[in-house]
Order: sequence, then C-alpha cells, then structure tokens
Amino acid sequence: MAGGVERVLTLKASYFAEYLDFDVTIILTEGKGKPVFYPLSNKVKVINLDINFEELWSCSFLKKIWLYLRKQPLYKKKLSAELTRIHPDITISMLRREINFLTSIKDGSRKIGELHINREHFRTEESENPGMVKILFAKIWMRNLVPKLKGLDRLVVLTEDDKKAWKELNHVVAIPNPLSFEPTIQSSLTEKRVIMIGRYCHEKGYSFLLQAWSEVEKLCADWRLETFGDGDRSSYEALINELCIDRTRCILHGRTSDVQKEYAASSIAVCSSKYEGFGMAIVEAMACGLPVVSFDCPWGPRNIISDGEDGLLVENGNTHLLVEALVSLMKDSGKIVQMAKKARQNVRRFRMEEVAGKWKELFEHL
Repeated sequence: MAGGVERVLTLKASYFAEYLDFDVTIILTEGKGKPVFYPLSNKVKVINLDINFEELWSCSFLKKIWLYLRKQPLYKKKLSAELTRIHPDITISMLRREINFLTSIKDGSRKIGELHINREHFRTEESENPGMVKILFAKIWMRNLVPKLKGLDRLVVLTEDDKKAWKELNHVVAIPNPLSFEPTIQSSLTEKRVIMIGRYCHEKGYSFLLQAWSEVEKLCADWRLETFGDGDRSSYEALINELCIDRTRCILHGRTSDVQKEYAASSIAVCSSKYEGFGMAIVEAMACGLPVVSFDCPWGPRNIISDGEDGLLVENGNTHLLVEALVSLMKDSGKIVQMAKKARQNVRRFRMEEVAGKWKELFEHL
C-alpha cells in the first residue's frame, strides 16, 4: 500500500476509528506478510486475502487472462466469507475487481463505491500509447461497469465536476480527499524556488513543465525549479539536456519523506498534470502557504484553486500561458504573499474533520 489512494485510505480509516469510534476493517488482496506502508491506527483491523493479483503484471497477455479467470472466483469466495463473518453495516469498495460481484454478496451491508480518478481516465492505461487491444478492453470494461455501479447504494467521487460526468446515475455524492497533514511549518516565501511533487509519469505532465521552464529560466535567472516523486526520471533528464536547461537551477529529485520541509523551502508550487482525480499535492502546498500555478485540467485543480485569489489556473496543456503565469508571480513578491495568505485560509475546507463529517453524514443517511 504505497500510492495516493492507499495514503488517503489509511488516513480516513485511522480517523474513523480513533475519533468517530467506528469499528473499521481493511481487506486487502496483495502484500501478504508485508507491513502497511503508511501509518495506521492499531484500532483498525487488517485482513489479507492473499489473492496476489499483482502476479498478472509480469506475465503475457494470454497468461493474464488465465490467471484472472482462476483468481477472480477465489477472490469472490474469500471476500464473501469475510463479509458474512464480519457482517458490516457499510462496505466500501475502491472499485477494483470486486465491483464485478460485490453487490451480489448478501451480507446485509450497504455498498458504497469510492472513485479516486475522474471518469474520463478511469481504467485507462498509465502510458502514452497503451495499444489498441488494451484500449478496447478498457472500453468494454467501462460499458459493463455502469450497470454494476447502479447496484451500489452510493457512488462517491472527489469533485462536483466528476459527479456531473456520471449522467446515467442518480446516487452520486461528491466528497473531496482530506488534507493529509496539519502543517507544523509554513513557507517564509523568501526562497526563489518553484516546487512540484508528483510521480514521474506521463499524466503528471513533466514534459510540459520542462518545456515551460526552459523559457522561464531565461526570464527569471535567480529562480530555480525542483521536483520530487517516485518513478523513472530518465526520459525527463534527457529532455533537460535536449532543451539545454541549466541543471544547476532545475533538479529532479526522487521521493521525499518530508513534503512539509520541501514546501516550506519554496515560494511557488506548480501543477502541470494532464488530468487529476483531485490534486492532493495542490492542497498540501496551499496548506503550507504556497500559491499554486496549475493547468486547468480535468477535474481537480478548478475545484481547489480560486483563480487569481489563491493561485492561478491556465489553459490545460498551454505551456506559453504556464510560462506567463509563473513569471507574473515570480516578479511580484507582493502577489505571492497575498495569494499565500488566501491559500492557507481557503484550504481549511479540506481538513480531516470537515471531510470526515461528510462521510459520517453519508453513513448515517444510509
């Protein structure tokens, strides 16, 4: 459990157990014998069914089909047995393989689906060229998904925009992700550093960011860009060389264990994503007192940033406008301070107690 979805899951589960006194159980299919990656309250029970769907990732297409057909019935059998034993009031699915059979399990619980990515990019491949076969399978899967979602008691999405995208459904609720920490330090806004935190993958738009930065660095010679994240940086390192970017003022780091420290050592955050389910890094940056310059991509940023008030939104994928927005802030320290103050105030609506209250209200309604 080491991704953004898992991070949010452990945060909410711990809060529900510690502060709302809920009896919480997390059921996993992967990682038998491994510790949970993110901190988790010892009041939360963890059950691992040891299905090991990850085995599918490293085999041929035909073997994947064979393994899936063998593992899926086993998953249904084991999950059905656990839910019958636990007899929960509420069962929440992260909308993975269990959505194919979850509503057929008669354990007496209300069933909620929780979606952490916008509809347009749900179940698409995380690559530039996924191939026609994978695209076809994704389309077939999505076509079959809607009837299964109709069987849920509620579908929870992260933004009002994505709620509107599910036109076939009338039981969709929008609840944002919570802020993952209460900041203990704030940026002094004195460091001439722009920061971006996010995985090194095509949807995060690092190629756009570097293209923009190759122009920004010429206009603001005393500023630098530093990025942090998991993933393969080699293609972006090559792009830095191709664009003749000054490596002393543009550094691609690996994952950081202290995001607060890095935000506090910066004065502007940037988001160059092609799409976002929500935009946790934006919320975290604003909480640490940074204005954020972001592409207005589907769907998260526009639901977090108030354009011109606590940050700047620019046309999705338009690197020229991204350059203009970054430079306009870099050359106006007063605007940075003003937006940073608003950012800290406006992001309070994503505090854990606020978001948990929305979930509690949903549970009680069901």
